[in-house]
Amino acid sequence: MRERLVPTPLGDAKLLVNVAADPQATVVLGHGAGGGTNARDLTALAKALPAAGVTVVRVEQPWRVAGRRVAPRPPILDQGWLAALQAVDATGPLLLGGRSAGARVACRTAVQVGAAGVICLAFPLHLPGRPERSRLGELTGAGVPTLVVQGERDTFGRPDEFPSGPYHLVSVPNADHSMAVPTGYDQKAALALVVDTVSAWLGNAFSIAVR
Repeated sequence: MRERLVPTPLGDAKLLVNVAADPQATVVLGHGAGGGTNARDLTALAKALPAAGVTVVRVEQPWRVAGRRVAPRPPILDQGWLAALQAVDATGPLLLGGRSAGARVACRTAVQVGAAGVICLAFPLHLPGRPERSRLGELTGAGVPTLVVQGERDTFGRPDEFPSGPYHLVSVPNADHSMAVPTGYDQKAALALVVDTVSAWLGNAFSIAVR
């Protein structure tokens, strides 16, 4: 893995790059508002996809690099993300994605940067207990093929709360918003399902021969 700081108008962002030996595509992933690039699902994809021909770039937002604990508002997140993307050397189709707030950022910016698709991990459809404040419009407005991988117990939106829409939705049994499963269930299997789902979608949607 390679790490480097890149300047943005909001301060430095950090790129963590897992390079495929023979890259067919590039996936850029953002983190959530409550965690960083070491989230279990982001890490699992960064470890697994390069061996399948997909370079994975995880972007640590400037606020996180600076050690702040609270994420800024969406327009500021988008600004830092877009500036960081300019430093990404993409090979093959460029796909954006991320978990939670990072998935929202990816949806909002996909068309602007010419991304081929969006990968949403734990999309925060609403705040816990506030289903009336839906963010569905961000998801349906992505404007490109979109995958949603959602934990069955996600309090920010269970899979059965998502209406039919212009996206492909896959449920991860027993997983919560962080893709963690309770004691007695197989955490490795849950993460393997996340990786396998993303790999299969890349192959089906973009004819990327994920090996």
